[in-house]
Amino acid sequence: MFDRTKSTIASVDPELFAAIQSENQRQEDHIELIASENYTSPAVMAAQGSQLTNKYAEGYPGKRYYGGCEYVDVVEQLAIDRLKQLFGAQFANVQANSGSQANQSVFFGLLQPGDTIMGMSLSEGGHLTHGMPLNMSGKWFKVVSYGLDKNEAIDYDAMERLAHEHKPKLIIAGASAYALRIDFERFAKVAKAIGAYFMVDMAHYAGLIAAGVYPNPVPFADVVTSTTHKSLRGPRGGVVLMNNEDIAKKINSAIFPGIQGGPLMHVIAGKAVAFKEALSPEFKTYQQQVVKNAAVLADTLTQRGLRIVSGRTESHVMLVDLRPKNLTGKEAEAILGQAHMTCNKNGIPNDPQKPMVTSGIRLGSPAFTTRGFKEEQARITANLIADVLDKPHDEANIAAVRAKVAALTKEFPVYR
Repeated sequence: MFDRTKSTIASVDPELFAAIQSENQRQEDHIELIASENYTSPAVMAAQGSQLTNKYAEGYPGKRYYGGCEYVDVVEQLAIDRLKQLFGAQFANVQANSGSQANQSVFFGLLQPGDTIMGMSLSEGGHLTHGMPLNMSGKWFKVVSYGLDKNEAIDYDAMERLAHEHKPKLIIAGASAYALRIDFERFAKVAKAIGAYFMVDMAHYAGLIAAGVYPNPVPFADVVTSTTHKSLRGPRGGVVLMNNEDIAKKINSAIFPGIQGGPLMHVIAGKAVAFKEALSPEFKTYQQQVVKNAAVLADTLTQRGLRIVSGRTESHVMLVDLRPKNLTGKEAEAILGQAHMTCNKNGIPNDPQKPMVTSGIRLGSPAFTTRGFKEEQARITANLIADVLDKPHDEANIAAVRAKVAALTKEFPVYR
């Protein structure tokens, strides 16, 4: 028997509790600029901490391999139905434990080892699960990569030529560091012309897509994968969306029993909560603000003399080229961290530096928009970033910026 009043983290594991409390404080004190991070609602966290974590539920609603699943069936069906409504899909799987595993389910369900796939080059903004040599996608399949044109936009003409030349069985659209809108319809036409499957990994853009402020790939793609955190502001996890019943059956079988066993029902509950939140008018307003804030962030940084890759952002994310500042991404990440602004080093197109050093940083607006920042605060944040990068080794300057960050985060707490 457990006594809820006595079995707390603080009493059972003080060392762990201290680490959690320190991280809570860091999240409150720092301006979060990592484009793939966000803050979940207390309701999402409560669902993840529920007794659903105790239940095994191999299979799918109504078709389980364990007894006692009548209530977790309700939970999973709520998540499925809300996800389909959110993106306008006919079929959905909410069991993938991550975006990477959602992508793996597509490979496992639709391809054979040795098939050819085509995705965006990691060095030009793609994701490692789209064919990076060290990733399973690069080890199991022959990989053809497309990239950017001279204006640092996706080179659709080159992509089309490569597709007709190599005839991949799967074409992947989606990115982890690409600021502009993606023409999903163009990709779909190319895939159809060569008889390829078309997959979209919308992990970074899902929240924007749900709110209608970024193009929706679901009408064009054979299969769409996503994470449920990032801009969607849910728990860490993955999902898959489809409009074809045969493909849906293959994906379901690929996830279970193909690459996973029992689903994480407490996380699926968190997903269900997040999808309900994303269906609200408030979420649409939030995503509209995310895009506005990102534009202000990029414009202000440009005015301060920093170069934004692609020249602008049309989403929530941007890359900053630090070569004119004679800084590496690794250095900038550390220095901005000292000023209590958290970002990540990131490669830029044709980056001469190693992946753990890089010549750029990636910035995004979802997290600081969640805490209530609007255009004014986005402008202030951009100027604070520029202040640090202008004098990166001036400790007094960094301390002054840190004090301004403290005032801003105190005015806009994450959790009240």
